[in-house]
Amino acid sequence: MSDLTVWYDGGCPLCRREIAMMRRLDTAQAINFTDVDDSSADCPIDRGDLLARFHACEDGTLLSGAAAFAAMWRAIPRLRVLGLAARNGAVLWVLERAYRQFLRIRPRLQALARRADSSARV
Repeated sequence: MSDLTVWYDGGCPLCRREIAMMRRLDTAQAINFTDVDDSSADCPIDRGDLLARFHACEDGTLLSGAAAFAAMWRAIPRLRVLGLAARNGAVLWVLERAYRQFLRIRPRLQALARRADSSARV
């Protein structure tokens, strides 16, 4: 079993795409990806809180936002340098600010992704 668990929103087209890419990059299968929408998912906090921000548990420590992304990156050899850089407080601060800006536009991006998914099925 992995020392890193990542929770994601399986109902979100952006999240599904991101996790699919991370799974392809995670060739060592070092990450336990858990879909919060799965009724058997073991969630450490309220489901709504898990869906509001990206969460990961690295070596027993629950992380959210940019820190959770950085933990995921550290587990993937091709992205490890980014994750290690985020251990610097200033770098993590910048990444967290960028993540918070992303959260503001996420609903619009999700709507665009849903439209793209539905038109691709036609």
